[in-house]
Amino acid sequence: MEEKGTISVNTENIFPIIKKFLYSDHDIFLRELVSNAVDATQKLQKLASIGEYSGEVGETKVKVVLDEKENTITISDRGIGMTGEEIKKYINQIAFSGATEFVEKFKGIDDANQIIGKFGLGFYSAFMVADKVDIITKSYKDDTEAAKWSCTGSTDFEITSAEKTDRGTDIVLHVNEESKEYLEKFKLKQILDRYCKFLPIEIEYDGDILNTTSPIWTKSPSDLEDKDYLEFYKSLYPMSEDPMFWIHLNVDYPFNLTGVLYFPKVKNDITLHKDKIQLYSRQVFITDEVKEIVPEFLMLMHGVIDSPDIPLNVSRSYLQSDSNVKKINNYITKKVADKLIELFKDDRDGYEKKWESIGLFVKYGMLSDEKFYDRAKGIGLLKNLDGKLFTFDEYLEHIAGNQTDKDGNKVIIYTNDRGKQDAYIQAALKKDYDIVEFDNVIDNHFIGTLEQKLEKVSIKRVDADVANKLIDKGEALESVLSKDEEAKIKEIYKSAIGDDKLEPEVTAMSAEEMPVTITLPEFMRRMQEMAELQGMMGGGMFPSSQTVTINGNHPITAKILAESDETKQKEIAKQAYDLALLSNGKLTGAALTAFVNRSVGMIS
Repeated sequence: MEEKGTISVNTENIFPIIKKFLYSDHDIFLRELVSNAVDATQKLQKLASIGEYSGEVGETKVKVVLDEKENTITISDRGIGMTGEEIKKYINQIAFSGATEFVEKFKGIDDANQIIGKFGLGFYSAFMVADKVDIITKSYKDDTEAAKWSCTGSTDFEITSAEKTDRGTDIVLHVNEESKEYLEKFKLKQILDRYCKFLPIEIEYDGDILNTTSPIWTKSPSDLEDKDYLEFYKSLYPMSEDPMFWIHLNVDYPFNLTGVLYFPKVKNDITLHKDKIQLYSRQVFITDEVKEIVPEFLMLMHGVIDSPDIPLNVSRSYLQSDSNVKKINNYITKKVADKLIELFKDDRDGYEKKWESIGLFVKYGMLSDEKFYDRAKGIGLLKNLDGKLFTFDEYLEHIAGNQTDKDGNKVIIYTNDRGKQDAYIQAALKKDYDIVEFDNVIDNHFIGTLEQKLEKVSIKRVDADVANKLIDKGEALESVLSKDEEAKIKEIYKSAIGDDKLEPEVTAMSAEEMPVTITLPEFMRRMQEMAELQGMMGGGMFPSSQTVTINGNHPITAKILAESDETKQKEIAKQAYDLALLSNGKLTGAALTAFVNRSVGMIS
């Protein structure tokens, strides 16, 4: 048998086009060819199982062999093989209407996976690294002749008879000069480890079997123990702590999906934990960029998702538009919510102990996914300074008696930095206010979500106002100062502070409160934080937005007014103001040095 011919495309530009478009992702040639070999092997197994093949199945390994002397890589299988006619049908007829259309349609595209997926070019990815490819193959069918197909990267091919007695296919890549890196043993092993780690047929390379053919997501949960899940997790993430718990996914309608998703112990830096989910299609690794498939807030999870409904050669644009992907996304969200609700109901104590890590998932989900908020609102928790955890409803009931304002709004008071805000915390505690902690990376955004969702609730940071104004109950302490005295003390402080933009206010407060308090109203502070997040130098946009409150009932106020020496008045006022700055963490540099020197002078 000998035949020469031309591959049926309309122009000879096809191979340069393949090389150009797929240039950025050469490694996938090995995934494509090994996957094809696995498919051919599985087809033979299927034919044998239904009685369509009566021969001995025998060994079914796919072998990858590197020959550094000959500059070749060979991928061999003992699958169904091909006849000469089948080679012409499956190899020579590329699955698109013409290379010209291909060039025009995809001129600006860099996504190698998208191009391969659109046109079934998996085999032809071999020409990214080879300047000649041989296929030596023999069909499983009786009385068929072995054939050899050769092509040198043009549209011309040659088919001849071959010396091959065993069924199956050998694909021999004659690696080109630009791709010599693929003739390194370690490089090939890296690629096989990445893409073929869980293929369902054994892959042999350099004398070793590289893959686990039956990973845990292909098994029934009833056949697995905790140690199996933990061992699998360690194989995926060898340097990580054990996960808190996991979800085994297994659905076959209205789409096919299996997998295992783990809840890791998440630290406060979200970015360290993201992008750890691996996407597979029939046990072939596709990508670890799964944000179209997994909701953004669940990108903190680790593990594996496998769906044959997602094509092997997947592109981002495919993932964004495919209806199955949207269904998978919704399904995973529901499964995660159900798992968390089950944990909360079955073992609230255990759930609370894990809250530091679980809380990030729950809060992130609530602020980014409306449906998840609705499902999980009963298991979101708030932690107060005593370390006690409450559901939202429990907490609102807990504070209703003492933290309801004159308009009937319940006021949640929080701290995001216990150390820096201690003076304000102590003042609030003296009024028997309960304070919650919002101190992780997403709490800024989560607070806004809570205010939108919880009816008749406002949320204020503990340093948003002086303690007796944090919750406006329509009550006011009586001032010991006359109007003239209030005006006089304001002028003394303005002169001492030396900032015309600051307009101190005098308020009747408990004598136990600080003589001067500096606060930033909740709304204004949130505006600043938003500006800073957007890179707008928020701190400089609102220079006069802080409020300086003088405690009219404090003994130091009376002492300043009683002092006849103006210089002494200003010195005491300045000292009281600097103390307020100091307790707010805003006294630095030369101002701090001056304060220290002044303090030493006063003591001595």
